[in-house]
Amino acid sequence: MSVNGEAVRVGPVTDQADEPGWEVDPDDDWALAVVATVGRQLRLRREAAGLRVPEFAVAVGYGEDLVYKIESGKRIPRPEYLDTADDVLGAGGLVAAMKEDVRKVRYPKKVRDLAQMEARAVELQLYDPVNLHGLLQTPEYARALFRMRRPRYAEEEIERGVAARTARKAVFDRDSAPELSFVQDEWTLRRRLGGREVVRAQLAHLLTVAQLPNVEIQVMPMDREEHAGADGGIEVLKFEDGTAVGRSPAVAGGRPVTDPRQLRILELRYGIIRAQALTPLESTAFIERLLGET
Repeated sequence: MSVNGEAVRVGPVTDQADEPGWEVDPDDDWALAVVATVGRQLRLRREAAGLRVPEFAVAVGYGEDLVYKIESGKRIPRPEYLDTADDVLGAGGLVAAMKEDVRKVRYPKKVRDLAQMEARAVELQLYDPVNLHGLLQTPEYARALFRMRRPRYAEEEIERGVAARTARKAVFDRDSAPELSFVQDEWTLRRRLGGREVVRAQLAHLLTVAQLPNVEIQVMPMDREEHAGADGGIEVLKFEDGTAVGRSPAVAGGRPVTDPRQLRILELRYGIIRAQALTPLESTAFIERLLGET
C-alpha cells in the first residue's frame, strides 16, 4: 500500500498490549535482542516513509500504545502486524520476512532450549507418569491439557503452548532420525481429557507413531506390583559425541544433569521401567484394544 504521506485505515484499530503471550521474557537475552532489532527496523522504515506513530497506527489498524511498545522492543509483534506493516510501508516483503525470527522467540526459552537438545540427540529415553509425553501429543490433546491448568491460561497462552509443543515434533522428521523410546503409564492413556473424539484421535496417533522404525512405545500396566518409576518421570538425551543430559524429579531436584554418576542412576531406573512394562508389540496391542473400547 502506498500512503503518500497520508495514513490510510486498513481495518479496525486494536490494542493487544494487555494480551498475554506477547511480552518479552526479561531473562531471555536472545529474544530481547531479536525483538529489539525487529522493532528498530520497523521504526526506521516508518520514519523513512514519513509517518508519525499516530498515522502509522491508523494505517495498520492497531493502537498507538502497541506501536510504541513494538518499536521499543517491549512487545512481540504478531505475524499479521508484520504483514500489514510490510504493506503499509511498501517494504516488498522485507518486513514480513521477519515473521520467522519473531515466531521463534514466541516460544519460552526453556522450550527452545529443549527443542534444540532434541534436535541434536541421537537417542531419547522418555518416561512420563503424569501425562502423555509432549512429543506424542496431538495438537487437540495438548490443547485440552493446557485448558486443564489452574489458574486458567488465557486462550492466547494456550495456543502459544500448543504451537511450541507441536514445533518440537520436528524431531520425528529429521533426516537422521534419533532412536526414541517412550514408556507411558496405563492410566495416562485411559483419561478422557478433551472428550471421546480427542482421545480416540490421540490413541490412533500413538499407533501411527509406534509404526516408525526408530520409535518404541511401551505401556506400564496399572496392575504391576513393582514399578521403578514411582519417583517420577525420566528424560535422558544422548548425543553423537558421547555426551548426555538427563532430568528427573528424583535427581538434583529435577534440574538437568550431565554428571556420569547421576546419568547412570537415571539410565538404570529407565532400564528397569522398560523391563517391567509391556513389550512394544504387547503395548501396541494394548493401545488397539483401548481404542476399540473408547
